[in-house]
Amino acid sequence: MIEQTPLRAVSYLAPNWFGFYQAVAEFLSRSLLREVQLVQAVFDPLEDPALLQDQWDLAFICGLPFRRYCQRVPHQLQAAVAPVMQAPRYRNQPIYFADVIVHARSTFNSLERLNGSMFCYNDRGSNSGYHLVQQRLLQSGSLQPTLTNAIASGSHQQSIRWVLSGQADWATIDSTVLEQELRQFPELAPQLRVIESIGPSPMPPLVTATHLGRALGDRTQVALLQPDEALQTAMQQMMVQRYTAVKAADYTAINNCLDIMAG
Repeated sequence: MIEQTPLRAVSYLAPNWFGFYQAVAEFLSRSLLREVQLVQAVFDPLEDPALLQDQWDLAFICGLPFRRYCQRVPHQLQAAVAPVMQAPRYRNQPIYFADVIVHARSTFNSLERLNGSMFCYNDRGSNSGYHLVQQRLLQSGSLQPTLTNAIASGSHQQSIRWVLSGQADWATIDSTVLEQELRQFPELAPQLRVIESIGPSPMPPLVTATHLGRALGDRTQVALLQPDEALQTAMQQMMVQRYTAVKAADYTAINNCLDIMAG
């Protein structure tokens, strides 16, 4: 018997993964015997009124805003699980990279040579799209490009299109988002070139609200560690090998990145 009150879930992540997150939500509905209603966010998590009012039960969220939100509002969210991708580059761990892309015809072949060229990013709150490259350039003494010649695209997918159209010279894209975009649009692959991969960083987690109570949070985590056949099929399509348990402490490395930027 399904409990009447649905769980409210939100994805703050790239829309080209939303179909998979919907499959996860449907699986949780089956496992928890409680409807899970998932929507794509229209706000940045740090500015989302519903999150600030503790109205979401579950959230798919980037590790950077998760850590920042937890610093602002302690004890509201807890990390439950994160996906582990199949490709060897992910080392059987819940990690991803920021892939630096240019047009295939571009003469740029290293990040350092991009000084002064047009950079586009999805949003300033993005770890892969903005902060990781800022950290990388700061460490190399080449911070200027992202400060003087930068434009916000609004999404990783749009950043890819702007590099292809010449509106921007380069972008950094979450490697799992880039891989999914090239699965959906394989004709784009010959037009792009990855010149560097920054990272790894901890994979965006599924988080649960502590107002659900410990028991339901634990049931959510345990369920995703044992996916049924339908979810396994969706995972295979997205090249997800498995889910693994994570905790907030797994995302402290992102804090180190912020400390470098602040310094």
